[in-house]
Amino acid sequence: MDNHPEPRPAALSPGRLAIAPHRLMFFIGSMNLLIAMAWWAAWLVGARWPDLAIPQAPLHTGWVHAFVMQYQVLPSFFFGFLLTTFPKWLGLPDIDRWRYVPVGLGIFGGQIATLLGALGWEAGIIVGALMTAAGWLAGLTVMAPLLWRESGTTWHARSCFAALCLGFLGVLAWGAYVLGASPIWVFASIKIGSFGLLLPVYFTVAHRMFPFFASRVVPGYQPWRPMWLLAAAWPLFIGHLLLELFHFYGWLWLVDLPLLALTATMVWRWWPRGKNPGLLSVLFVGLSWLPLAFALYSAQSISYAITGVYWLGRGPAHALFIGFFGSILIAMVTRVTEGHAGRPLTMYPAAWFAFVAIQLVAVIRVAAEVFPDSTAWQAVAAVGWLAAFLPWVAHVGRIYLAPRSDGRPG
Repeated sequence: MDNHPEPRPAALSPGRLAIAPHRLMFFIGSMNLLIAMAWWAAWLVGARWPDLAIPQAPLHTGWVHAFVMQYQVLPSFFFGFLLTTFPKWLGLPDIDRWRYVPVGLGIFGGQIATLLGALGWEAGIIVGALMTAAGWLAGLTVMAPLLWRESGTTWHARSCFAALCLGFLGVLAWGAYVLGASPIWVFASIKIGSFGLLLPVYFTVAHRMFPFFASRVVPGYQPWRPMWLLAAAWPLFIGHLLLELFHFYGWLWLVDLPLLALTATMVWRWWPRGKNPGLLSVLFVGLSWLPLAFALYSAQSISYAITGVYWLGRGPAHALFIGFFGSILIAMVTRVTEGHAGRPLTMYPAAWFAFVAIQLVAVIRVAAEVFPDSTAWQAVAAVGWLAAFLPWVAHVGRIYLAPRSDGRPG
């Protein structure tokens, strides 16, 4: 009889974060996600119920929220994914840790400094902008040589890199504003973040990965991802960006209706018929928020052109940010994390809870624009975001600190 005790599970160690880009950047992104929304939820609660107010930012708080979410929280995950997958897409060796660790330190340190600035540290906003710019620049200087060394032309890699370059311009525009330039620079930064950075990256990754994922698990599935989809989307994204930058809100339907048609066609053509694994289904449920967001954007623009009333306020934007970006974040990070940890590719309870809850949060936040007592409902949505993500972050955070379950490196 063998009386040898079972080996103990390996202890969690922060040192494992630097083993691979996705470990470091996804861990930072997860922490950024909770920290940023805890501050924003606290601010919204205080705005509605002044007895619970927290210190006010030295500049418009909504602008700080937009910058943090668009240039620090979500890009943490972007860089983690792209610094991991770029070498694979381009057929090149993996990236050395000394080249990607500065990216994480800059973005994480930049967010902490920015939020400390929002809470009263006078220099924090400027320090945060400088650290964020340094982290972004470090990421771009790692990725640019890879594109140069590639033997062929991988348009998905170039599309993502172009979006990250636009994002860097948005970071610089924010930096110019906090250093004393006109508020037009922060307005430009926020708009670039939405339609120059976030949407192009999400769209490009979906175009490359979603049909591929479906073809791996759905018998008889025929991937449909013509490059003209990507080529058509970019001018429409830039068109929306320019119309917003120049305040031509009544003409946004000229680009948003084609984007509605384009994204609805993608959902229809990509959606796997029949019974699908949960981890695949959530990708396409999340993708469904994209045509819904453009339906709302189009209706808002047409209504504004006819009546002069900016119907739904930030509702369409939050259908995009929370519904689409939030849902796909959970689905993709769960998939990448489980796969790179040597674990089964399944939706576990914490992931299901986060995904279902974020659908409800998105609906509440969009509807808050027309509900009475809008600020209270916005606060409810922000607290709901925290409740949705907290168990999921606890789960994935432990994975990044632990060795792979299959004993392989990475």
